[in-house]
Amino acid sequence: MGRIFETRKTTMFARWNKMAKMFTRISKDIAIAVKAGGPSPDNNPALRRALQNARAANMPKDKVEAAIKRASGQDAKDYDVVLYEGYGPHGIAILVETATDNVVRTVANVRMHFKDGGGNLGTTGSVNYLFQRMGVFRLAPEGLDLEALELDLIDHGLQEMGEGTGEKGEKQIIIRCAFNDFGQLQSAIEARGLTPLSSESEYIAQNLIELPEDKANEVLEVVDALEQDEDVQRVFHNLG
Repeated sequence: MGRIFETRKTTMFARWNKMAKMFTRISKDIAIAVKAGGPSPDNNPALRRALQNARAANMPKDKVEAAIKRASGQDAKDYDVVLYEGYGPHGIAILVETATDNVVRTVANVRMHFKDGGGNLGTTGSVNYLFQRMGVFRLAPEGLDLEALELDLIDHGLQEMGEGTGEKGEKQIIIRCAFNDFGQLQSAIEARGLTPLSSESEYIAQNLIELPEDKANEVLEVVDALEQDEDVQRVFHNLG
């Protein structure tokens, strides 16, 4: 087991804004999962993942229940999951995962964020090849026999396992698998009585680019602007 290097994260906007944005993102994840697989987490692995992430984010129970109820109703919004690709300042590749009920609005906003930050929105396939889509699980390390867990999960799709940190600097164990093995590895983790801090699909940059701090901050300003957009779910980049 080694240390998994994670691309640096932004902490530019206020905590309450970040929390509100996180709740919105999780609510959309819940809606998409319910639409695809129904409102029962027992029969819907995607919904179980979304609910785990809601608990990890301390999302209030009433908000979670309201999101499920809205998604189960006749007037529930249909969200299209669309991936946009582009380059930020200094040639940094950026992937933007969105969930939108208005693609025209979303693409215009994403293009604006790239342009305002000195980057440009690219075409499909322009930077996607620089990333690998993977299932990513984060676990609290307390009480875990890491060596035994790693050996146990290899048979269920585990590709990488290492140490990382959360946004508050807390230690985490990060487990990655090929995206096609997401459900298999999720079931194996749950069968061992473990509840992930989060479980999501992520686009992992295959080669990271280091920049001086001033130039890196220019990139992170673009990432931050994208992350705050109402239609954006997640942003991935290859800034080291």
